[in-house]
Amino acid sequence: MAAQSAAPRVLVVEDEPNIRELVCLHLRHEGYTCEPEPDGAAALKRAEAEPFDLMVLDVMLPGLDGLSLCRAVRNGRINADVPILMLTARREESDKVVGLESGADDYLTKPFGVRELVARARALLRRPRRS
Repeated sequence: MAAQSAAPRVLVVEDEPNIRELVCLHLRHEGYTCEPEPDGAAALKRAEAEPFDLMVLDVMLPGLDGLSLCRAVRNGRINADVPILMLTARREESDKVVGLESGADDYLTKPFGVRELVARARALLRRPRRS
């Protein structure tokens, strides 16, 4: 009998409680382990200490913003190759370019459909890790 692989761990960094809970609810429904964080500084501490399979980051966070968090994760050791999905209200093309150039793998704007979010998460988790 094959061993069950652990559920993918997703760090969701979102300061708005309703959005954070909505994202985690749907990711958990899909079988993922959701680890919520309300701010960038707390998320960075976790990203420097624990491995994740995917990160969902808001851009506009209190303290350490999502772009700075994304860059710091990319320059770290433990999660440097983790897929990162930016989830943000910043919807201008220039915002998307900056997000992707900061190290994000995908960019989804608010308001968003939860089915699209889950599909993008699934797609990112299918990709081979860069390391």
